[in-house]
Amino acid sequence: MALGSFLSFPRFWTFFQGGRQIDPTAHTIKSHGATLARNHIHDWLILVLLILIEVILNIIHPFRRFVGRDMMEDLMYPMKENTVPVWAVPLYAVLLPISVFVFVYMRRRDVYDLHHSILGLLFAVLITGVLTDSIKDAVGRPRPDFFWRCFPDGIQVYDALGGVVCHGKASDIKEGHKSFPSGHTSWSFAGLGFLSLYLSGKVKVFDRKGHVAKLCIVFFPLLAACLVGISRVDDYWHHWQDVFAGGLLGLFVATFCYSQFFPPPYNDDGWGPYAYFVALEESRGNAAGNRESPAVQAMDERTVATRVPRRNGDAVTPFSYLSPTLEAMEMGGTQLKS
Repeated sequence: MALGSFLSFPRFWTFFQGGRQIDPTAHTIKSHGATLARNHIHDWLILVLLILIEVILNIIHPFRRFVGRDMMEDLMYPMKENTVPVWAVPLYAVLLPISVFVFVYMRRRDVYDLHHSILGLLFAVLITGVLTDSIKDAVGRPRPDFFWRCFPDGIQVYDALGGVVCHGKASDIKEGHKSFPSGHTSWSFAGLGFLSLYLSGKVKVFDRKGHVAKLCIVFFPLLAACLVGISRVDDYWHHWQDVFAGGLLGLFVATFCYSQFFPPPYNDDGWGPYAYFVALEESRGNAAGNRESPAVQAMDERTVATRVPRRNGDAVTPFSYLSPTLEAMEMGGTQLKS
């Protein structure tokens, strides 16, 4: 019964509302979207630069690390297809989190939350990608299936120093020197780790109320990222150290990027971005300033001066403010007359 009560949609959605009353027309794409995009134009330009760097890193050849005859014993695992194809990584690491962000925006109508979550996610994934491919190219560690990439016919050829002389497909040999760290794993933990942090803030997983079911929501993206990392070892594309390092790298960058836009999930205000609370304080300050302006005060004075005193028994009040004491007296008098 308790679990069903928690999982009911109205009660579940209160966690995404952050326990606060949100003005649905306060900060929408239509009202604040253009201004917000202009304020962060430099951030979006840097994202484009990161994409260009990522493309360049994938074009250049990695470091041709020396691979000797005695090293081949650990590099003779069979070549297999990817269990998780490369094209699927952006789908679950980028598009899936963005779909969650859009869903939350449709409910809360907070453009700051939508913009900063997407911007933070893209930064997390692209920074992770640049770091991962930079390390790949610099280290040049051979993959577990490097033997069959280098000698697809099984005939081994070595030079005078005992180094391999590969005669396999050039693209396979190039890819064979990109084992450390795992790109699939780092991207998965960057995107899904960011999503996990986002959800933990939205459902207020650290509210000390003991709703363990909320932990399942937070851990599910991390579990998916872990399974992707395990598949890289099972497919013999990576050593376990590659996967471990890639997971740490992606999760670290995701946490760092999330912290630029959102309070920690254990914070009382962890359900919303910093920019939302700044805008909220500014709107409150503007409202207070408007109330203190001479024009508004003069209007209030004219309204008070033109008010007609209310008499007992009047059926209609000519002004909106009603005294609670006067109302109580009138109600008492009406009851005595009846």
